[in-house]
Amino acid sequence: MRYGIFADIHSNLEALEAVRKAYRGESIDQYLCVGDVVGYAANPRECIEKIKELLAITVAGNHDWAAVNLFSVDYFNPAARQAMLWTRDSLDDKSRCFLGSLKLLYKNEDLTLVHGTLNKPEDFNYMTDGYVAEETFGILENKICFVGHSHVAGIFIKDKDGRINYLLDNCIGIKKENRYIVNVGSVGQPRDGNHKAAYCIYDTRKSEVQIKRIDYDIKTASRKIIAAGLPPFLGERLFLGR
Repeated sequence: MRYGIFADIHSNLEALEAVRKAYRGESIDQYLCVGDVVGYAANPRECIEKIKELLAITVAGNHDWAAVNLFSVDYFNPAARQAMLWTRDSLDDKSRCFLGSLKLLYKNEDLTLVHGTLNKPEDFNYMTDGYVAEETFGILENKICFVGHSHVAGIFIKDKDGRINYLLDNCIGIKKENRYIVNVGSVGQPRDGNHKAAYCIYDTRKSEVQIKRIDYDIKTASRKIIAAGLPPFLGERLFLGR
């Protein structure tokens, strides 16, 4: 099974289209979205439709739930709050129905998905360090969990002796004796200093996880943000990957 796993599109249609195009050459069997389809950028409805076209199994991110009043914008910084209020006004009924239907968790025999952490997923906490990762490892019922939310790609590994390591590697082999939490990074607003859109492939036959990056039309995405009257900072940060 080859899974195409991605997160944090944040209404950036140009980045999502680039990732979709990249996936076409990867023989993906199932697409999985780890939340935050909307927020920040200028194409929330269009990004929702693209996710639906992929038949992607999608879990809720904090921006997805905030867009339909299931999560409070009081937790957002001023720019994120302004963008969310704009997003709410921009959605149609179909989009609201989609976002409102999203659950916090997904699990099958191969993997688990959650936007933030398995511990209190409704709080959308960040997977910041090994201590936070340990809480999720303690709840995880299978070998590997895919997360997003921080917009920084990276992998926590818990070995057979209980030690937790963190890697920024873009390709790792999955070992039977270990368990893994993989942050797939962000399609639409990377924050690791790399402006390229991030996406992930999990190949269960090869027991391999790859995190890949691809260029996209940042100028157009940024211009749309500013033209929509959203905070200019949200467009400017795309060039910096911050």
